[in-house]
Amino acid sequence: MDALIRYLAGGLSAGALYGLMALGLVLIYRASEVVNFGHGDMAMISTFVAYTLLQARWPLPIALLGAVLFGALLGALVEGGLLRPARHRRASPLTLVVITLGLALVLNGLAGFLWGHEIRTFPTLVSGPPLALGPARITREQTFNLSVGIGLGLVLYGFLRFTWSGLALRAVIQNPEAARLVGIPMDRIFLLAWAMGVALGAIAGILAAPLIYLEPNAMLALLIKGFAAAVLGGMTSLPGAVIGGWLLGVLENLVAGYIATELKTPFAFALIVAVLAVRPAGLLGRPMARRV
Repeated sequence: MDALIRYLAGGLSAGALYGLMALGLVLIYRASEVVNFGHGDMAMISTFVAYTLLQARWPLPIALLGAVLFGALLGALVEGGLLRPARHRRASPLTLVVITLGLALVLNGLAGFLWGHEIRTFPTLVSGPPLALGPARITREQTFNLSVGIGLGLVLYGFLRFTWSGLALRAVIQNPEAARLVGIPMDRIFLLAWAMGVALGAIAGILAAPLIYLEPNAMLALLIKGFAAAVLGGMTSLPGAVIGGWLLGVLENLVAGYIATELKTPFAFALIVAVLAVRPAGLLGRPMARRV
């Protein structure tokens, strides 16, 4: 029983990170209808920024906040400097996706040039004895990651529900044509969605870094799991992204614990294929109607 509790706690902790990654992907996709394949590398660059600031002896909270703000700025620059000009020239959705793929390669190469390809250890964000949950012991990092995931989900819900910018973003997500007709500044909302989405990915990367390692390809697995969580919950559903992340984290942890650790990543791919084959819209998603 204690092993099951440990697997569930570890799965929920990892699922919180997958949910944050998926939440950023879905937020960007729902607002701008662009699948951001550069999401993982943008999170990786932001995590390297946090690492550099910590190496320069910046206080931990300020270094982490600076890296998250850098991620938000990077997202805004990508949307305003690369995607907006292409969108205004009526670029196809495939063209916009290719831009994000090219951006991922550029950022990966830039990280290798600036920081090298050697594996680095990211400092632990929290410390202390494990917490007792019945007969099982739960690490402080697992508790912290799950708390951050839940907290940010609630903050995002409050932002979308109770602020003017959040309501405008919801309007764009639900009906972009109607939002444009009532005077909502679409370019600003796209900029906001990309800044928030990349910031969420940066937080996921920073939380994941102490558990793995840091090098230019470190966030590839996290990106894959984020996509799997988004597909599982539904690419059109923000709550579905969070729930999909938790489900994926728990299921893969059970697979690793009771079958084989090597099957964790293949399980994520198999889950993507299975969900797309049986329910393409995901658990909480709905098909997006398009005019033709």
